[in-house]
Amino acid sequence: MDFQLSDDQRALRSGMRDLLGAVFDRDRLRAAVERGGALDRSLWRELGAAGFFALRLPEEAGGVGLGLPEAVLLFEEAGRALLPGPLVATHLAAGLVKGAAEGEAVVTAVAGDLPVAHLAEADAVLVVGAEPPAGEAPGAESLTGEALRAFVAAARPVRSMDPLTPLHSARAVAERAPAATERTPAHAGRFRFETALLTAAEQLGSAARTTEAAVQHAGSREQFGSPVGAFQAVKHLCADMLARTEPARAAVYAAAVTGDPVEIAAAKLLADEAAVRNARDCLQIHGGMGFTWEADVHLHLKRAWLRAASWLTGAGAEELLAADLGAAGRLPRSSAAPGRPVREAGGGG
Repeated sequence: MDFQLSDDQRALRSGMRDLLGAVFDRDRLRAAVERGGALDRSLWRELGAAGFFALRLPEEAGGVGLGLPEAVLLFEEAGRALLPGPLVATHLAAGLVKGAAEGEAVVTAVAGDLPVAHLAEADAVLVVGAEPPAGEAPGAESLTGEALRAFVAAARPVRSMDPLTPLHSARAVAERAPAATERTPAHAGRFRFETALLTAAEQLGSAARTTEAAVQHAGSREQFGSPVGAFQAVKHLCADMLARTEPARAAVYAAAVTGDPVEIAAAKLLADEAAVRNARDCLQIHGGMGFTWEADVHLHLKRAWLRAASWLTGAGAEELLAADLGAAGRLPRSSAAPGRPVREAGGGG
């Protein structure tokens, strides 16, 4: 079995990198920071026109007809670029919420105690894991119209560590959310795990970008007549960053192929660690200038912290992995096979 990216997948990734370089360069990143993370609707529509949100919809439904491995590649590029907005929720809502696939609608999601990103600008909210009517499978409720307005009015803004991600607390509101205007057929467990995987892909992109930024700075910044990258301590930091990024990449890509909840948990765990620790090491390599507002390193670190606390935390992923190892240990060796039962991941771990 060949796990190398195909030529089409490489072209897809390259095309998305080129697109984001054109529509969301550093100047637009900084403009977004100055706006306090307010979404650029024209950028959202450009992503929709490029097929970012409709990537996995069937062609007959107006989508691109690709799969989760290709979606992971696009979200990796979004993570590299620090693209703001509820990208994952809107992507998963394509075909379920009107306008999401085309980028005409902004869709965010709420699950349990998690704060809600970009709630004030959302055209729909997916309430994941809401109690279904009798006889129906658990899924995600789509709040629009009056139900959405009531939900937003009852939520309260909270301070976000990421200047590009405004947050609202909707803990009590989600528990008494009004009846939804639509019921999506998405199963809550699948939604949560796919959200965790695509978030891990964003973390992977951020980890790769901070590694590149650290190596570039270490090669150009001079101290005592030599590049700082010539010093052994700096070399070790850069090597450690790469050694965290590549295993995370392998785990994320593999989980995208299998869709196995346990492998997704492992991928999220590795990607979170790579994104957070790489951003911290990158900041250290940049020295005093890395702590300044003008440098972009702190934006990667703050976004990485926020994503690590979203959907499937480190503690939640470790519990899933431990439960799977315990179950495998109780089975005969010949019985350990794909499809083993696992606990469902909670929104906040």
